[in-house]
Amino acid sequence: MSIAPSSSGTMKPSRGRPLLPIIIAIVCAFAILVLLYTETITFLSPTSIFKIKSCSRKHTVIKSNDKTAENNVDESLIDDRFEFDPEECNVANGKWVFNRSIKPFYSDISCPYLDRQVSCVKNGRLDSDYRHWEWQPEDCTLPRFNQELALKKLRNKRLLFVGDSLQRGQWQSLVCMVESIIPEDKKSMKPGRSHTVFKAKEYNATIEFYWAPFLVESNSDERIIGDPKQRILKVDSVSKHAKHWLGVDILVFNTYVWWMSGLRIKSLWGSFSNGEEGYEELDAPVAYRIGLKTWANWVDSTVNPNKTRVFFTTMSPTHTRSEDWNRKGGLKCFNETKPVMKKKHWGTGSDKRIMSVVNSVVGKMKVPITFLNITQISEYRIDAHSSIYTETGGRLLTKEERADPMHHADCIHWCLPGVPDTWNQIFLAHL
Repeated sequence: MSIAPSSSGTMKPSRGRPLLPIIIAIVCAFAILVLLYTETITFLSPTSIFKIKSCSRKHTVIKSNDKTAENNVDESLIDDRFEFDPEECNVANGKWVFNRSIKPFYSDISCPYLDRQVSCVKNGRLDSDYRHWEWQPEDCTLPRFNQELALKKLRNKRLLFVGDSLQRGQWQSLVCMVESIIPEDKKSMKPGRSHTVFKAKEYNATIEFYWAPFLVESNSDERIIGDPKQRILKVDSVSKHAKHWLGVDILVFNTYVWWMSGLRIKSLWGSFSNGEEGYEELDAPVAYRIGLKTWANWVDSTVNPNKTRVFFTTMSPTHTRSEDWNRKGGLKCFNETKPVMKKKHWGTGSDKRIMSVVNSVVGKMKVPITFLNITQISEYRIDAHSSIYTETGGRLLTKEERADPMHHADCIHWCLPGVPDTWNQIFLAHL
């Protein structure tokens, strides 16, 4: 302690000054701690500039603090979604946005290749809003479908859709989306019992469909057996079907709804010549796994990934239980006119056990498989099914049947034009 002489000559300790440096040091230390704490919170904040992103985004910075200037900025300039990249963008994460300006590329009257089963307008559906919803992924911008670009990508190629009637709907959708720009004498359709071929002659391209609802062989492939109890699957063989899949440049497979009868699957190993002897009844996910492994083994042993690209369309959801979207007393999908808006809505019509099987089997394959992940985006679309505007057994529903949607509304298939057009928009983006 410093000592200073007093005016009286006696020595006294000075007051005040020795405490000042200590107080300053304490204040500075406290300020530093506050600063460090604030920086830590900022770093962990979801809005922090240090936040790690899965992919790059477009950045638009508004420097002016003037609210008027900010409000005058075109919304498209502050859209921070990045351009579609199949390796980066989770297409399933997004929302349906109503856009009246969106016009389908075709109608069920203008396109001559649609089944009556999905021709809802022709069959009497009067509302049209279901045709004007646009899927917008949250992270990226999905390119609009371009007819000419699609045909150019298919030039000198064979594209084959393989699967059930939902896969046939996607095939019909794609054909109808491109056929209008092809002159009449430059296109052709060759129908077949199992294999149908649309040809764009000028592009030397074909868009084909092959009927194989289980992918593996069954006794319901050629002559459809309506009663699921009578169906028997040869879960260890695809050879009868697969000979039609050779020499194809782009293969798109699907199989789901035919497995979901609610019954155990009669599964056979070996030949059908033994009749019903030798089959086992398996739970659907178990039989599905065996059948999908048979398909996967064929792909891995036969397909050259340098020449052929393989896609798998995930399950198309059904909407037969209106309680799934809190419509108590509803009649399945009948009279629904808007999508479900609840984010991540998932109903009982999409079996997660089956999705798990697909992920497991495909994940172990040698040949790369590209998923067309259409399940979540289609889950919202309770408004877009054929409902009572369809046919059954080759005839339109009668007036009495239409009056009984609980038993006759089709909440499995989709009206065309409609949701499968968006599936093909995603498909073209992947190509």
